[in-house]
Amino acid sequence: MAKTRVKKIKAKIMKGIILAGGRGTRLLPLTKITNKHLLPIFDRAMIDYPLQTLLSAGITNILIVSGREHAGDFIEYLGSGKDRDATFTYKVQDAAGGIAQALLLAEDFVDGDNMTVILGDNIFGENFKKKITKFKKGATVFLKEVADPERFGVATLKGNKVVKIVEKPKKPESNMVTTGVYQYDNSVFDIIRKLKPSDRGELEQTDVNNAFIKKGLMNAEMVDEFWSDAGTFDSLARTVNWVIERRNK
Repeated sequence: MAKTRVKKIKAKIMKGIILAGGRGTRLLPLTKITNKHLLPIFDRAMIDYPLQTLLSAGITNILIVSGREHAGDFIEYLGSGKDRDATFTYKVQDAAGGIAQALLLAEDFVDGDNMTVILGDNIFGENFKKKITKFKKGATVFLKEVADPERFGVATLKGNKVVKIVEKPKKPESNMVTTGVYQYDNSVFDIIRKLKPSDRGELEQTDVNNAFIKKGLMNAEMVDEFWSDAGTFDSLARTVNWVIERRNK
C-alpha cells in the first residue's frame, strides 16, 4: 500500500520590523552626522524604545531597516540581539522612498509569517503583548486620541473596524489618529507592489492601510497610555521628560 504524504503546514509566527530610515530633517542639525533613531532619549538611544516594545510583546525575531549612511552604526550599537535573547537582522534602504517602500524590503525576512511593524521614532508607555497576540489576518492599526489630529493620519471608525484614514486633514472627522504601530499579514507585500508613488515621490503607508480598508480587513487597537512620535525637537523634549518622570516614580 502506497504511503500517503502529508503536507506540513508551516505555523505562522509573529515577526517584528523596525523602520529606522529617513533623513530626520526635522531634527537638523543633530542629524547631520547621525541617524535620528540613534539620538539619546535620556540614557538610551531612541531605537531602544520601539525595540523594547516588540521584545516586551514576545517578539524576538526582528528586522531593522535603515538608510545606507548609518547602517553600520545600528549593527555596532545593537549587535546580533544575543544579549537580549533575540535575533536581529538588518536591511538597507538605499534611498528614501517612503515607509511602504522600506517595508517591502522585509518580504524575504517575513517569509510568509505575520508581522508587527513599528516606526523607529515612536515611544509607547504600555505593554502591547495582549493586543499584538490577538492578530490573525488582514491588518491592524494602533490608534490614539489626541488634541491635534490634523497633524496625523486620522481614522474614522465603525465599531472596531476602520472605515477610512485621511492623512493630515484640515477638518478631521475624529480625534483618533494612527500611531507608528501596524500589524499585517503577508498580503501586504502584494498591496505595496501595486501602489503608485505620491506627489512627493514616495510609497505612502496610508495608501497601504486604505487598501486593507477597502477589503474590509482593517481592525483597530487603542493606545491607552503615553505615546510620542519623537521626530521633532518639541516631541523629543516631551519624551525625555516623560522618561525621567517614569524613572523617578
